[in-house]
Amino acid sequence: MSRSAAKRRVRVGAARLRALALGLLALVTVAAATACATGTDQPRIVVTTNILGDITREIVGDEADVTVLMKPNADPHSFGLSAVQAAELERADLVIHNGLGLEENVLRHVDAARDSGVATFAVGDAVDPLTFRTGDGGGPEDAEGQPDPHFWTDPDRVRKATALIADQVIAHVDGVDDSAIRAQAGRYEDRLTDLTAWMEKSFERVPEDRRALVTNHHVFGYLAHRFGLRVVGAVIPSGTTLASPSSSDLRSLTEAMEEAGVRTVFADSSQPTRLAEVLRTELGGGVRVVKLHSESLTAEGGGADTYLRMMRANTTAMTDGLTAG
Repeated sequence: MSRSAAKRRVRVGAARLRALALGLLALVTVAAATACATGTDQPRIVVTTNILGDITREIVGDEADVTVLMKPNADPHSFGLSAVQAAELERADLVIHNGLGLEENVLRHVDAARDSGVATFAVGDAVDPLTFRTGDGGGPEDAEGQPDPHFWTDPDRVRKATALIADQVIAHVDGVDDSAIRAQAGRYEDRLTDLTAWMEKSFERVPEDRRALVTNHHVFGYLAHRFGLRVVGAVIPSGTTLASPSSSDLRSLTEAMEEAGVRTVFADSSQPTRLAEVLRTELGGGVRVVKLHSESLTAEGGGADTYLRMMRANTTAMTDGLTAG
C-alpha cells in the first residue's frame, strides 16, 4: 500500500471515530433530556398505601418523585407487590409505610429494603398508637391488646404524621428544598386543622344515645376515641379483613347491637358486605348497611380520591347513618 493511501485510510478511520463519538454524545444528551422531562433524575420516595401516598405527595410536591404501591380501592391488609414494585422499594431514597402490621403482604419487602440500606419510616409507630381488643366488642381506649394500625381515622394524628414525614424527607432524601417541604407540610397541617373542626361540628349533631358504631372490622377506633363515639363491635372481630367471624362472634355482636339499640352497620366499600348483610337477616331485616371508604382511596372522581375528601365523605355518611330514623 502506498504512503498516500495509508494516510487516506487513517483520515477516514479518524473521521468515523469522530462521527461515532458525536453520535454517542447525542444519545447521552437525549437520554439526559428525557430523564429530566420524566423526572427520573429526581430523588425517589416509595409509599406503601394510597392514603399515606396522598398525604406524602401533599408534603413533597415537586421536590421528589413519589411512587404509591397500593392501587385505588384495594385492601391494605391483602394487597401484594409485583417483582417490579418490590425492586422499586430497594431503589428508593426513602420508603414510607403504615406499620403496626397493616400491610401484611408487603412487610417482608419493606424489611428487605431496610436491610439493603434504604431508609424506612413506619408512620403508625410514631403517632402514639392505640390498642384494641378483639372478640368482645371492646374499643381501643379500654383494654390492652394489639396496636391498632388505622390511625388515619383521627385527623389530629395525621397532622402529627405530616410533620414527622416532612422530617424524614428532609433527613433522608438528598436534593430536596427543605424550606419548600416545611412550607408545604405547614399548609397541609392547616387544612387538617380545618378538617378536625368540621368533623367535630358534624358529630356534635349525633344524639348521645346514637353515638355507637358497628363496622365490618375494627377500623374506626381512633375516630371513636377522638370524637366521643362508642365502638359496640365489628362483624369481623379483628383489626384485619383477613380474619373471619365464628357463629358465636355473630351471635355476640347481634346481642350487643340489640342491647345498644344499634341498627346501622358501616362496611368498607373495598370489602364485600355479605357478612354485614347476615346481621340484617339476624336482626329481622331492620339493619341499614352504610358503605364507607375507610382503608383505601378511590380512583380520581370516585368521591374519596384524596385523604381530605375521604374523611369528609365518611363523616357525612356516618352522621347521616347514625341520625337516620
